[in-house]
Amino acid sequence: MMTDKRIADFLGFEINGFFSVEEESRRTGIVFAGMDEAGRGPLMGPVVAAAVIMDNSARIEGINDSKQLTEKKREYLYEIIKEKCICYGIGEVSGKRIDEIGIGDAVREAFTMAADNLSTLPDLIYNDEVKWVYGKIPNRSIIKGDAKVYSIAAASILAKVYRDRLVREYDRMYPEYGFAKHKGYGTKDHFEAIRKYGVTPLHRISFLTKNHSDLL
Repeated sequence: MMTDKRIADFLGFEINGFFSVEEESRRTGIVFAGMDEAGRGPLMGPVVAAAVIMDNSARIEGINDSKQLTEKKREYLYEIIKEKCICYGIGEVSGKRIDEIGIGDAVREAFTMAADNLSTLPDLIYNDEVKWVYGKIPNRSIIKGDAKVYSIAAASILAKVYRDRLVREYDRMYPEYGFAKHKGYGTKDHFEAIRKYGVTPLHRISFLTKNHSDLL
C-alpha cells in the first residue's frame, strides 16, 4: 500500500521529458495510468475515453500524440499497445447522453467508465487537461499531456482508434453522410448532407442547436 506522502510526491513530480513519469514510476514502484479522450468536437457520435497502464520495461517505438500520427500508424500502434500494456479500459458516452449532460460532464463520465474498466487499479491517474475527480484514487490533469507523457499519448491512440472504428460502422449505416471521411466533424460535406437528409439518431442535437440551428 502506497503512503499518502509517496502519492503526493509523485503527483507533484516535475515532468521533464516524454518518458520521465514512466521512469519515476519505475523508480518509486508507483503504478499509474495515462488517460485521454477522443471525439469532444464532432457533431455526431460518442465521446470515447481510454485509460492505460503501460509496461515501463517495454516501451513501444512510435507512440506520440494521436493527432500527430497517420491513421495507418495509429491503427498499427493500437494493436501493439493493447498487446503490450498491463491493462486498458475504454469509456464511451453517446451523443444522446452528451445532449443530456453537456460535453464537459460527458467527457468526465467517459473518464470514470474507462478507469472503472481497468482490470488493475493503479495508484493514481494522469489525464490530459480535463479537470476530473475520481473517487477511488487520486488523479492529475496535465495540459497538453498527450505531448508530454508517454502513457497519456498511448491512451490518446487507444481512444482515437476505438472511436474511428465506431465511426466507420456508422458510415456503413448512413453512407450518405460521409462519416468515415470527416469522422463527424463540421465539414462542408457534412453540413450539406444534414441539409439534404436531415439529422440521424447519432447527431448531437445540442451542438447543432448552439451553432447550426439553421440545419434543424
